[in-house]
Amino acid sequence: MKSNISPTKLVALIVPVVAVMAIYQLFNIHPEYSDTKAIAQEIDSLQNDPVEEVVPQEPQILFGLNVDTLQIVEATVEPNQFLSQILTQYNISLGLIDRLAKASREVFDVRKIRADRNYTILCSNDSLNTARYFIYEPSRTDYVIYELSDSIRISTGQHAVDTVTKTFAGVIDYSIYQTLSDVDAPTELVNELSDVYAWQIDLFKVQKGDKFKMIYEEIQIKGERVGVGRIKAAQFERGEEEFYAFYYNQGGAEDYFDEKGSSLKKAFLKAPLKYSRISSRFSTSRLHPVLKVSRPHHGTDYAAPRGTPVRAVGDGVITKANYSGGAGNFVKIKHNSTYTTGYMHLSKYGEGIRVGKRVKQGDIIGYVGNTGLSTGPHLCYRFWKNGQPVNPLKVEMPSSEPITDEHRATYEAHMKVLMEQLYEVPYPERQFILASAKTSLKVVNVDERLL
Repeated sequence: MKSNISPTKLVALIVPVVAVMAIYQLFNIHPEYSDTKAIAQEIDSLQNDPVEEVVPQEPQILFGLNVDTLQIVEATVEPNQFLSQILTQYNISLGLIDRLAKASREVFDVRKIRADRNYTILCSNDSLNTARYFIYEPSRTDYVIYELSDSIRISTGQHAVDTVTKTFAGVIDYSIYQTLSDVDAPTELVNELSDVYAWQIDLFKVQKGDKFKMIYEEIQIKGERVGVGRIKAAQFERGEEEFYAFYYNQGGAEDYFDEKGSSLKKAFLKAPLKYSRISSRFSTSRLHPVLKVSRPHHGTDYAAPRGTPVRAVGDGVITKANYSGGAGNFVKIKHNSTYTTGYMHLSKYGEGIRVGKRVKQGDIIGYVGNTGLSTGPHLCYRFWKNGQPVNPLKVEMPSSEPITDEHRATYEAHMKVLMEQLYEVPYPERQFILASAKTSLKVVNVDERLL
């Protein structure tokens, strides 16, 4: 017989029955719930109990590998330690090590593993500690991954390199180098600052009380400083004089400019060496140290250790690059129709240096040596103007192009921002008195922000 009860009515009849049966069962299993108040309290408790949210853990990634199930061993290569001595400690056979060395030659020759370089071993998480991966870091940025299985896999990678903008302000006591090193600031900034102010200030002849500020880039890997990048802005104060430098790229031409938009860069560097002292100046009559006779010395001698890089002082084309008797290994550069420079007594030439090669200012064209008539390693630097030898230290050098009208407004806005940032960097105010071993006292200026 066909029922006339609709599905909706049927559900309405069944639900109360099921509820009654459930309550009956609950009373039988848990007599304490016969108390309706207790039941209400239990329901309320269940509703108010916080539900713990399960948050999935991020996997631990090292060198691009998931190391959650591996043990991590970090160490440095010891002097006279070979790869086999490292890996055999972690259950890697000599046969597998030999296959690894052969397979690795085109990627990284394991014979070039050096002492004090970092390495990491990822081991099985058991009592055997068998190495699964060996990672060697040939430099602070690069690493090589060796997967130690029957089928050896080798890959390379690089650590993420971060560029962080930093500031520094210092008051000079003895030198810029010491001012930086006293507070563990990057001493490489001496070279960078020297290049920026190459034509304005001789930073190796600073005076006590001179002040300087800078905004610069610090290169970091895993939060550790590994070098410095570009100086973005600088200010040097000597008495009432202020020298500003602002980095700016106008249409692909990168340069440093002052607050008026004039270029700080001259057409020629003041000197072809970064580290040097003048041992003999330009002269019309000088006693030759080898020949022991008086003769003109139409050059400037820079004493420097053998192998010190020699830079082209300006853009130009090489017209001479060979051994030339008393001048030794000799490079000559024609810069334009007016100026030519020469570099003598080189120990060797820079890479690719040959007649006809075009070089840029700052390119390494050779290295300090002692070839030809010379009593010790030095560079004899020659400078010709309109074919006549002149003293480069007394020549008024032409400047590079200033900020163009097209870039003037953009540069001034850019410069204003950097100028304000420099203004916000305070000079150190506190002075610490340090007693030396001889109980003499020395005053050291320290930036409080770096303590």
